[in-house]
Parts: sequence; C-alpha cells; structure tokens
Amino acid sequence: MKIAVEGCCHGELDKIYETIQFLEKKENTKVDLLLCCGDFQAVRNEGDMKCMAVPPKYRQMQTFYKYYSGEKVAPVLTIFIGGNHEASNYLQELPYGGWVAPNIYYMGYAGVVQFRGVRIGGISGIFKSHDYRKGHFEHPPYRSDTIRSAYHVRNIEVFKLKQLKEPMDIFLSHDWPRGIYHYGNKKKLLKKKGFFSQEVENNTLGSPAASELLHHLQPSFWFSAHLHVKFAAFMQHQANVEGQSPKATKFLALDKCLPHREFLQIVNVDHDPSKPEQLEYDLEWLAVLKEAKDLLNVTTRTWNMPDDKGLHAKWDFSATDETKKEVLDDLCKDLIIPCNFSTTAVCYDPNNPQYNMVASHIINPQTTEFCARLGLVDLNAMVRQNENSEEYEGIDDDAESTGSAEEHSEYSTDTSILSSSINPDEIALDDDDEQEEGDNTTNTEETSTDYTYDLSSNLRALPESMVVSSNDTLDSTNDEELDRSESSHTEGEGKSFERKRLSGENGSSGVKIKRRNQAIYAVRDEEDG
Repeated sequence: MKIAVEGCCHGELDKIYETIQFLEKKENTKVDLLLCCGDFQAVRNEGDMKCMAVPPKYRQMQTFYKYYSGEKVAPVLTIFIGGNHEASNYLQELPYGGWVAPNIYYMGYAGVVQFRGVRIGGISGIFKSHDYRKGHFEHPPYRSDTIRSAYHVRNIEVFKLKQLKEPMDIFLSHDWPRGIYHYGNKKKLLKKKGFFSQEVENNTLGSPAASELLHHLQPSFWFSAHLHVKFAAFMQHQANVEGQSPKATKFLALDKCLPHREFLQIVNVDHDPSKPEQLEYDLEWLAVLKEAKDLLNVTTRTWNMPDDKGLHAKWDFSATDETKKEVLDDLCKDLIIPCNFSTTAVCYDPNNPQYNMVASHIINPQTTEFCARLGLVDLNAMVRQNENSEEYEGIDDDAESTGSAEEHSEYSTDTSILSSSINPDEIALDDDDEQEEGDNTTNTEETSTDYTYDLSSNLRALPESMVVSSNDTLDSTNDEELDRSESSHTEGEGKSFERKRLSGENGSSGVKIKRRNQAIYAVRDEEDG
C-alpha cells in the first residue's frame, strides 16, 4: 500500500492534493492514503481563524473551507493530527477524533485507527511541561494564554497510549521525540538547521513525552513535522522480552508545504488485502478508552496518572478481553467508522466575508453519537458545563502561562541551558511568553550512532516549482543524492538566516522570537526573497 506522508500542512490542501496527483500520473501509481503530521489548519470561517495562535496579520483562510462546504472532495483518504497552529475550537469538538470534512479524518487528542490492516496511532499538539499535567479545560472564546495551552499535550493522552500492548505500524506526532536526532545524521541536520546545535548537544530538542511513547510503542514507522526540515533516522530498540527479536523504528520528519521544500514523501507499507478499504476503529484503543473513562479531567488542576507505587487502587488500564467484547457489542461487531460528517458552523463565503465573526463553543453530533454508543463522556461537553465555573474564571494568567514552581513533573523544568539561537522559519509573536520552551530531560540510554538511515530522494519538477521526495520506500541509502538535494534546498534559506541574524544584532527589531514553534505563514516573504 502506498501512503503519502506530509509534514506541516498549513491549510495548503489544494497544493498537497495537486502534488499527489502529479506524482500518481508521473509514476503511473495510486496513493491509497495521506497522513498529515500537524498544523493542518481546518479553518471553516473567520471565527475559526481567530482561534489560531498566530498574530492577526498571518491569519489566512487558505483552502480547507472548500472541502468543508462540499465545494471540493478530498481525492484521497486523509488522516491528520493537530499541531500548534490549528483552529483549536473546531478540533476541540472532536476530542476522540472524527470527520472534519468528507474523506478527511482527525485523530483527536490521541487516537488509533486502522486502514486495510495497517494500525495507525497519533497524538496531537506539542509538549509544554507547565500544562502537561492539567486537564483539557480550554474553550472558545480563548484568552491570550488558553489559545496556546489548548494545543499542549496532556499526560492523560500519553497514559492511555501507554496502555496499548498490540504492535503499532505507524505513529504520528507533530513535534519530534526527544533524542531521535542521535539515530540519524546529525551533521547533515545541523548543516541545514545550525541553530538547533545547542539543544541537540544538550539533548533538549523535541518532546520527552513523545520519546517515552517511542520507547513504549516501538512502531515500525514514526512520522513528524514541526521543525520544518526533512530528517530520517533508524532506531533499534531493545527487546522487551528475553528471546524476542528487537524491533526497529524508521523515523521521518518532513518540511512545510512550500515551493522547493521536501514536504511530502510516498512510502510503501505492507497491508492486509483482505481488509476493507474503509477506515476502521481500533478495538484495543476503544477498550482502553472505556477502561480509562473515569480518569477524565477538564479542570486546571494538575495531577499525576495512576502508577504502581502503592498510591492507587488501580493503575493498569489496558484492554481486557471482557472490555473488548463490550466494545464489539456496543458497535454490533462493526468496526468501520461511519461516514457521519455534518457541518456545525457556517462556512466562509469569499463573496460575503464576516470579519467580525466570533467562534462559539459547539457540541459536535459525531462525538455525541460516538460517546453514546460506547458509554463514554464527551470531554467538550464537560468543558461547556464548567466554562462559567468560578474555578475557570479565577485562573491566574501568570501562573497559567508559566506554570507553578511548586508543581511536580516527571520531566525536568530547568531551561537554563536551552540555546538562545533564532530560527529563521519562525514568526515574531509579540505577546508570547518566553516560558513556551520545552523542558530539559537527558536520556542516558540514547547514544549517538554513526549509522544513518537515509530517506533521501531525487528531486522532481512539480507544478508551480514545488519539490517533493520521490522514492516510494524508506530504503534509499544514496548519500550523494541527499547532499545534492540539501544544497538545492538550503542555499537561499541559509543566506536569509544570516541576514535576519544581522538585522537583529543591529537592533533594528525589538520583537521577541518564539523558537521552534516553526510558524509558517511568511510564504510570500520566502518566495520574494
């Protein structure tokens, strides 16, 4: 089965689908599935744009609304996770996942689905320690702090994914697992993104929560985005059971959807031809959701997940045979995900723009139906019940944005050794706090290796000067090709970086720069430069 993997989408659906169709025609092949690794931007209207954590000047409608309205239909089944530049109000309607448009499926805060026998898991958002142990309490209209915290990963999602025991084929995350750069060619990575050198050296780049999931799930493939660079790695895991062959993960991160950037690659994945060509629920995942349904938290209170240290009566929430049977009974033994998309908000009309539109808090009938069938609780509905509570209204803004110094976290919160470098792919966020940095955790088990698993590819002449990766598998090891592609992609970008650094040193700009958010919206600036 051929799967197209895409990095940061940023609402450029038309261009992504055009690129896939170009490759299909050129190679006389057929792409069965598209996986998008975040910053999807499912923006339906002007109100949704105001729910994205970007300065107003970068809020653009892009093309998703055409697929939401039915003007267009996705030509290939599309599955995506959330990143850190999303219309969070829309994604919040679907905490367990669901259709955001016909043939376009969102995986929720965390989720697992199956397609033609391929098991696909994912987690949305990015890691920030000061929000990690809180509940999903945010709701529209968002404040200046909650518009960002809404896309921060929570420990409950990681905990539920760690209950899984069955093999995982593919896993998606927006930010990289911390330490994965030790298993690829760091020299080539830092040649393209030299401003990451301090974090790579200190092992502070990426998400410690994602790293934890990588070691637990050990999927065959792990795809990410966020850092706006193509990077491949090969990680050999230790065997969990004596006598069992160790597993290995092929990691691939891709760029954002822009001309001359490696934002898309087609991979071959083994599948079960006897399975239906329809998206299916994952039985074990649904059983875990039922087991853990009483752990939900929609408040700002911090909490730790149950463990086996003697403080909790129950700490194992993995799927049991009994719970799996209950799930099958709930679904009448039909695991196919129903195509029950329906619009829940007005769609953008280019002939009649509504610039004053404000997003409202909406309950999505897909989630209502899903929860009713499985006996679960709609997180979004719980948030609505609490949105006028004294607890939410009484949140201290400073504490919310920076976290409490007294809070315990399983991850270190010392950021003193983080690099002060500037990423030229980022935009200035004047109202951003500097505590939006990842926290430092050194994993002593992850050691550097000279072995490089190269996913390089030839460059192709695509419509509108777009460039994507062309190899159909993850088995290319031609370093010479990668060298050529790197030089063609980074020469101008490196010069642009030098100019920006010099202007900052001369004091021409006083704005703060948000690092590693990799905000993306200066497309025209890049094309003009």
